[in-house]
Amino acid sequence: MKRVPLWWRTLVARFAPRRSLKILHGDALPARLPRRNLILMRDDGADWSVGLLCPCGCGERLEMMVLKGVRPRWDVTTDKRGRPTLHPSVWLRTGCRSHFWVRRGKILWCE
Repeated sequence: MKRVPLWWRTLVARFAPRRSLKILHGDALPARLPRRNLILMRDDGADWSVGLLCPCGCGERLEMMVLKGVRPRWDVTTDKRGRPTLHPSVWLRTGCRSHFWVRRGKILWCE
């Protein structure tokens, strides 16, 4: 698949609506992830994973673990409006090789 230019991804990210965080209960990500929003998986009251589709448009399913003691591990927080922030950045080492931050529901591209 042809890589989308950074200037286009940045333009789309700037004017696109902010992403939100949906909380689901279970021990696996759903078979079909929403196109824009992040999914926080919760099992027995404990958050364990965040899933989303790669924002570059390649369609790859991304899963970041949020469990304590797991490596690599991400933190997910929400602001007063419910907009999600992920820390650290998400960097795909294979495939589309996207590298981005999720900050207050916006995708901020690294290059």
